[in-house]
Amino acid sequence: MKKTAKKNFFANLSYNTWLYNFVSARLAQGKDKAFSGIITRIAIASISIGLAILIVAFGVLEGFRNTIHDKIFSFVGHIQVTQFNSGNSYKEKPINTNTRLFKNYKNNLPNVETLHAFSMKPGIFKTSDEVMGVLLKGIGADYRQSKFTKNMVKGRFLKFPKGKASKELIISQKIAHKLHLKVNDSIYVYFVQDPPAIRKLHIVGIYESGMEEFDEKFVLSDIRLIQKLNRWADTLVGGYEVFINDFRRLDSVQKEVFEEMEYDMQMQTTPRKYEEIFDWLTLLNTNVKIFLWLILIVACFNMISIFLIMIMERINMIGVLKAIGATNSQIKSIFLMRGIRLIFRGMLIGNLVGLGICALQYYLHLIPLDPENYYMDTVPIDWNWGVILTLNLLIFALILVILIPATFISTVRPIKAIRFD
Repeated sequence: MKKTAKKNFFANLSYNTWLYNFVSARLAQGKDKAFSGIITRIAIASISIGLAILIVAFGVLEGFRNTIHDKIFSFVGHIQVTQFNSGNSYKEKPINTNTRLFKNYKNNLPNVETLHAFSMKPGIFKTSDEVMGVLLKGIGADYRQSKFTKNMVKGRFLKFPKGKASKELIISQKIAHKLHLKVNDSIYVYFVQDPPAIRKLHIVGIYESGMEEFDEKFVLSDIRLIQKLNRWADTLVGGYEVFINDFRRLDSVQKEVFEEMEYDMQMQTTPRKYEEIFDWLTLLNTNVKIFLWLILIVACFNMISIFLIMIMERINMIGVLKAIGATNSQIKSIFLMRGIRLIFRGMLIGNLVGLGICALQYYLHLIPLDPENYYMDTVPIDWNWGVILTLNLLIFALILVILIPATFISTVRPIKAIRFD
């Protein structure tokens, strides 16, 4: 008996679904001659255009965020740990690599991808007719070369020979242009210290990040060169750079790193160090979210309007259906099915248009940008399928607003509805 009842339930459900779908499809017939046909096309267009704009907006936003993050974190770690120093940040106090944080981070900090030593030292580039101040960043063989090589435009990365400090440099395109330098050139670098030091170094690579904060002054060199200039032992460095697996976990990882630090260490996060850049990204994110809610609100009003018009045009049909025994919920289901059809059509067109525009920009780079203002030469696109799925679900949730005008159906009386004109 239970199996028979269950079988009859699913059979009725399948039949009712088919019936609602059939009647809702009949509602669309003759739409070109009805005023609701024009409004229906406007509703579909508003959904498709709104979804396409949102897909493009979030694709560009994610592209901006990820591109700028990649550029920044190819130069500096998410967290910098240094010896406590209340004076000039360019004049480093050495920190030892024989610490618990440096040696045991793989075991104690699971969210840390890598941790390596670095040192900073100001210097002066001097050519036959130009002089320019730079900041040498000393790195070792454990540096994340794969991340930085995306910025390379000429030459190669540094080599780290065993047993001696490398005399190779990587400079920015901006520095090379100002001093008329190129790959394989040699340059004298002056270091202001006691006693003053001069080194003849060899340029093996040129990078370009598009970010003035780095391109104006940063030069990559072997950390052992700075250790030798500062008369440090090979266990003394300027600080540690911490790279984490997930930028969204920065706050929690920051606390974990703090617990592993010695009492005389200090810590600074990159978002705090380059606050103006990350504030700009936050502002972009806020603007896109406001844009999202505006589009959703407009789409909601459009859907409510179109269904009120559809219901008013089908008052006679509603009256006839009620007269032959149809319930309010059954009639609402018919219009609900019609709404699902419209939203699906709008979503299909919106996805095709939005993803098409993103693909054209991603592969062809049709829209350029000024690197001086935007840190990149073309509008970036990032394929975040989780965000795209979320946008589609939000648009599909518009089906809920159809229930608002659908409540009008329960107030319709069959006698008056059949006579309605």
